[in-house]
Amino acid sequence: MNSGKPDRGILEVDLNECKGCGLCIDACPTHVISMSQHLNHYGYQTATYAGSGCTACGICFMVCPEPGALTVYRLDPVVLPNAQAQAAEGGMA
Repeated sequence: MNSGKPDRGILEVDLNECKGCGLCIDACPTHVISMSQHLNHYGYQTATYAGSGCTACGICFMVCPEPGALTVYRLDPVVLPNAQAQAAEGGMA
């Protein structure tokens, strides 16, 4: 759910660490995390980031029980337009 404001962060999900518990999905205030339809090599459905709308609040990171499954990057306001263009082109996952 992007309100037209520039993203303040980017979320990265490590598919090898995520066990699909869904805590991050429930905790995300902007609702930009959902459950993937694909299984990782352990057989878990994993969380997936919508690709935009992250505010870098870090709530998802705090509720995640798996160390290293989620990484939240806070974007520098000066770099935001560049990072968003790169994400839109598929340069960041």
